[in-house]
Amino acid sequence: MPRYFFHTQIGDDVVTDESGSELRDADAAWTVARETIWATMAEPRNQTRLIGACLVVTDEAGDVVFEFPFAEAMVSSPGADGTLH
Repeated sequence: MPRYFFHTQIGDDVVTDESGSELRDADAAWTVARETIWATMAEPRNQTRLIGACLVVTDEAGDVVFEFPFAEAMVSSPGADGTLH
């Protein structure tokens, strides 16, 4: 199973994911990225600081698979009942 790494880029700073996650494919990595952003942004104190951040997802070779801006993930975020808004 391929391993994906979820690095958080905040301006010029990068928080590196050293361990990554084994996932079936890039679609599964996209879902994990979106859920990670939602969970991070659920904490009100993170919202202003991280709205301009981006999750950069790479494969084991270090190649960028996709970039997922936090703001884009928040366009359709889950409500308290788990449904998308």
